[in-house]
Amino acid sequence: MLTPQDELLAHQLPTTFDHVQQSDLRWTERVVLYGFDTTGEISVMTGMARYPNRNVLDAYAMVTIGNKTAHVVRLSREIGDRYDGIADWTVGPFKYEIVEPLRKVRATLGDNEHGVRLHLDFEGQFPAYEQEPAFFRTRGRVREDARRYYQNGRISGWIEVEGKRYDIDPETWWFGRDHSWGTRHGGGGGSLGEGDGLQPSEIPDGVLYYMGIFQFEDELVHFAQRETADGRRWHFEGTVLPPLDSGEQPVPIATTDHALTFRDDFRIVSGGSFTVQSTDGRDREFTITPISDFWPGIAGYDFYRGYASGLWRGENWSEGLTVDLTDTADLKQASMLSETFCRVETEGKVGYGLVEMVFIGRNTRYGYEGC
Repeated sequence: MLTPQDELLAHQLPTTFDHVQQSDLRWTERVVLYGFDTTGEISVMTGMARYPNRNVLDAYAMVTIGNKTAHVVRLSREIGDRYDGIADWTVGPFKYEIVEPLRKVRATLGDNEHGVRLHLDFEGQFPAYEQEPAFFRTRGRVREDARRYYQNGRISGWIEVEGKRYDIDPETWWFGRDHSWGTRHGGGGGSLGEGDGLQPSEIPDGVLYYMGIFQFEDELVHFAQRETADGRRWHFEGTVLPPLDSGEQPVPIATTDHALTFRDDFRIVSGGSFTVQSTDGRDREFTITPISDFWPGIAGYDFYRGYASGLWRGENWSEGLTVDLTDTADLKQASMLSETFCRVETEGKVGYGLVEMVFIGRNTRYGYEGC
């Protein structure tokens, strides 16, 4: 079937843009925008995911107020023949637009019955940069084959929750985005197709995955690492990026290390530091002070209250919910992937950033024996 995207001189397969190369039900393409007011009053995460092999396109918006309450709108529709324009996609009242490729995007959630609306205009201050390829097999099956790029920048617009409007001050907000595609694993759409008589995935006795995105006026520091229970690194990436149009070149990061503390109720960072060594010989410590947390699983990254991104919900579907973030028992349904917005300090500089983490099972360094 022809789509508006087929007008582009960008084909890489001898087929139309409504197809991908693989028939794997887990194949996902996703855009995410996330950020917070550095005063800690409000944060937002919103985005969209396309499942071409499931005929599903879904979207969500999650606004967290005072680190206590999350207001969520979740939307889904069939793709069918409803392909939008080359530079925009819609799911019900949600719209994602590419204003200027690799520099400016817009996300809006219009009038709806669930009490959340927003208008976000993102403009990159740092270049979009690629993730290291993630390709892993287990028991002869591709577990993950995905690509991603990230970008940090300036946000403007507004958010409205239950009739209260929050105007975004670009000077006090930190904001980033990413765009990923490929075969995923884990919660939400990554688990789709795991049943039907397939052998269950291998479960390691312990995993520590962390990512840091730390933004300062003159640089963006990004790193991500996956470790075994005994601290063996099995996937790593890291780059120090200069501002857009600065004429300077990115500097690769060679290694990172961590000395962290964690909350009592969850394995979510409560403080500590990361040590980052870049290939230009710099060895720096970044001390983090958490400001607020949020859980992507609530929005649909993991199964939560009977929903996950990529599940078939019919031709058009939406729901809204409010989540009490002080209810520990409830949050344990969606706590595997956590996000913590932080104040970051290094060498006399102050910036802000995000620490993303999955921390489960045994861990020698921090003394966890399991769970």
